[in-house]
Amino acid sequence: MKIILKSEEAVQLIVSLMAVHALHLSWMWFWIMFLAPDLGMLGYLAGSRVGAITYNLLHHKGIALLIFIIGYSMTSMQFEFAGILLFAHSSFDRMLGYGLKFPDGFHHTHLGMIGKTKKE
Repeated sequence: MKIILKSEEAVQLIVSLMAVHALHLSWMWFWIMFLAPDLGMLGYLAGSRVGAITYNLLHHKGIALLIFIIGYSMTSMQFEFAGILLFAHSSFDRMLGYGLKFPDGFHHTHLGMIGKTKKE
């Protein structure tokens, strides 16, 4: 099942890259900003609960799609770009096994445990 889920995320990442190309968005800015959603981890400085909220806000695919749709409806390339970037980054993270976080700690994700606490 893990292979199927990871391949699904890889396809979603590829579709995101195709959207960047189709909309003639800046590849330079895409790659510069690709890791920006990980700034949501800074919320963990205020505790696990706040960290989970800030991390999940920047890694939730529904929010990414909502931002893209808002950008599309307002003809705002900046919002479209942000939505695609968030979606691509989230797909990349999930392809690597990083999921949305639970409030009890960074290592507890909706895809299972990650890091040193991971049990195989």
